[in-house]
Amino acid sequence: MTINSTTRRDFLALMSALGLYGLGPNESFAQEQMPRRRIPGADESLPIIGLGSSKPVSQIAERGTEHVAAILRALVAKGGNVVDSWPRNAPNDAAFGRVISEPEFRDTLFIASKIDKEGREAGIAQFRETQRLYQRETLDLLQVFSLTDLETQWANLKDLKAAGEVRYIGVTVSSANLYEPLERFLAKEKPDFSQINYSITEREAEERMLPMLRDKGVGVIINRPFMNGAYFDKLGAQPLPAWAADFDCESWAQFSLKYILPHPAITCVLTETSNPAHMAENARAAFGRMPDDAERKRMRDLMDRVL
Repeated sequence: MTINSTTRRDFLALMSALGLYGLGPNESFAQEQMPRRRIPGADESLPIIGLGSSKPVSQIAERGTEHVAAILRALVAKGGNVVDSWPRNAPNDAAFGRVISEPEFRDTLFIASKIDKEGREAGIAQFRETQRLYQRETLDLLQVFSLTDLETQWANLKDLKAAGEVRYIGVTVSSANLYEPLERFLAKEKPDFSQINYSITEREAEERMLPMLRDKGVGVIINRPFMNGAYFDKLGAQPLPAWAADFDCESWAQFSLKYILPHPAITCVLTETSNPAHMAENARAAFGRMPDDAERKRMRDLMDRVL
């Protein structure tokens, strides 16, 4: 059986049985570090695969914190460090804060959070809660979630950055119906980062938003690379095409990630999982050859046929 004919589950089970779930078929034990991309306008770069941690954090009450720590270890082992979340449940978030404050993670992770409140004082209060729960005086990135109360919260973010309490500021969208208000915002403001949805199956951002963000020198963080899991549901038992191996792709998860990553506007892609083996698999998409333009068209054509 070849990697191309296995399912995602079969492949990960095989790797786990061999004690190699963090290693792909073409990797050595002396793992090279994940490629990084420079943050526009800054003397700093980020690894190109990160973690959207909302799902595993929400499971802490039922599962404890070890699965979160294991996911973070899988990311860091491949050279990743970007972790995106925001407080919504105080006990879970406090436990998450304890994990990311452990010595193995404290000075390693790039922590991004969000404000999703309306009103100046409510936004500031949420940020203070984030500082307390995450045990961070300074956050790496603070974002206005889904452009919520944008004018008020953007002013808050600029004040917090000026005070040195956040290093970078940005905004997020996760659906195409927010592209127009995002475009209006970008006409008058220049965030450090914009988070936006983009995948092999949600390609609307290709047409205008990604080129615009690149031209404006805004760092781009991608969310929904798997449509919050709907991508895998739609694929079902569809076999991965053998030609995916031509660009070092071993799973459907990597298929979407390797479609996203060649875009020159993109700084980092967030993947969300509650499984350390899946995190390692996702991170491996950063390695090996990326598809060229002709191969990316072939990938699009396949998705348009099978989904």
